[in-house]
Amino acid sequence: MRQMRLRLHCATSILANSSDNRNNPLIGRLTGALIEIDAENASLMLDVGGVGYELEVSANVLAAAPQIGEPLTLSTHFVVREDAQLLFGFRDARERELFRTFVKINGVGPKLALAIISSLDPGTLSIAVENNEVGVLTKVPGVGKKTAERLMVELKSKLQSLLPAALADQGQAIGATQQAVGQDAQDALVALGYKPLQAQQMISQLQQSSEWSQPLTTEQLVSAALRNAARRGVDL
Repeated sequence: MRQMRLRLHCATSILANSSDNRNNPLIGRLTGALIEIDAENASLMLDVGGVGYELEVSANVLAAAPQIGEPLTLSTHFVVREDAQLLFGFRDARERELFRTFVKINGVGPKLALAIISSLDPGTLSIAVENNEVGVLTKVPGVGKKTAERLMVELKSKLQSLLPAALADQGQAIGATQQAVGQDAQDALVALGYKPLQAQQMISQLQQSSEWSQPLTTEQLVSAALRNAARRGVDL
């Protein structure tokens, strides 16, 4: 099999020397069989139509990688420099855009951008930027206090670019958590003698109520449901 050794920094987004590359895209996505994983060096190789593409990847890509021989699709961005031609790969288009946000910051190259993406999820980073928590950035390998302070200043102007992905991830997580909490509360009410449909309606009304500014725990939902039932004279 003929192997093309294009450096594919897979992680979340790419870009280095922005405008020319973005205006003249060459490869935007790759789909192929995963034929090699080098976790120690954070790299992968894809067989795409008989051509082996070597990729340097982030922790996110490695964590989601399938078994050897299984198909893998990555969003990519091709970069041409004086000393190299680089093909960066990403878990999805949203990761690629997030990476592009980082590499646009003065002094942030692809390696550091990948390190940030591998170390901090968008939600955590957005909250840290909003609260000016410089210490969060110093946890990223290769980022000292001075670099973290400079990044914090730069990221504040990029916050709106970070938030959409962060809010989407957090919204999905919160939704799944509240669904599980609601189900636990319904099960508790059924155990107390309420009918399943009755318990579902009691909990659903509470979770959809604008009375609560914060999501309720299972215990809070059950207690509130019982109080409401007592006030309304709802029988078991």
